[in-house]
Amino acid sequence: MSAPVIHPSAIVEDGAEIGDGARIGPFCHVGAHVVLGVDCDLVSHAVLAGRTSVGARTKIYPFASIGHPPQDLKYRGEPSTLTIGADCLIREGVTMNPGTAGGGLETVVGDKCTFLANSHVGHDCRVGSNVIFSNNVMLAGHCSVGDYAILGGGAAVIQFARVGAHAFVGGLSGLENDCIPYGMVLGNRAYLSGLNIIGLQRRGFAREDIHALRRAYRLIFAPEGTLMERVEDVAAEFESHPAVREILDFIRAGGKRSICTPREAPSPVGAA
Repeated sequence: MSAPVIHPSAIVEDGAEIGDGARIGPFCHVGAHVVLGVDCDLVSHAVLAGRTSVGARTKIYPFASIGHPPQDLKYRGEPSTLTIGADCLIREGVTMNPGTAGGGLETVVGDKCTFLANSHVGHDCRVGSNVIFSNNVMLAGHCSVGDYAILGGGAAVIQFARVGAHAFVGGLSGLENDCIPYGMVLGNRAYLSGLNIIGLQRRGFAREDIHALRRAYRLIFAPEGTLMERVEDVAAEFESHPAVREILDFIRAGGKRSICTPREAPSPVGAA
């Protein structure tokens, strides 16, 4: 393993842990409690503060602000953390905040995530792996985002909202409710416009699995009965289908926000 390479203009405070092969470019500032993994790359002018841990091979571009105190007026300096996984790409001007006492004291980001310019991860959020934030995405505090979710440019997610795995939030959408796994939400205020079919196809989901998800979606959001009655009906029909069960478990788990629903009921099962 090779020693870290630190530009003479960079400031690395005593106590910071810098992994083998890490590169810290011009005018970066790394705080005393920061941990950088093996082969991390701070291009230049990046600032990492607080109790922040960054996984191996993550690359951070200029003017990113990572680990500074959360934007929560109730925060009183408690020793909270920000943990970022391996192989992430964090572009210019991205901001990520650690947790607060009211949210478990930690913000967590998974592996292989992409955060494009000026996107934001608020305090106490849980972001899965292989997630993509396009430019200017705003994730408020206490949110959760599942694996492989994609948030389009300028999308805003209200605090405590959940975005399920493999979901797609359209650009400039304002999401005030929970988006189911595999769902696609659009608009201000965002509504459920269907399933993220293109995303499922790109990730190699089998045709029969996509058909099953489509049928389950139409049944869950049909106009008859209550949502929970329809959930139990779908559970009986799709007991052994893992993707459908993921949607059902998400709805059953609930949260502080309602489930995002379609503006109109989906076409009946079997309709063209």
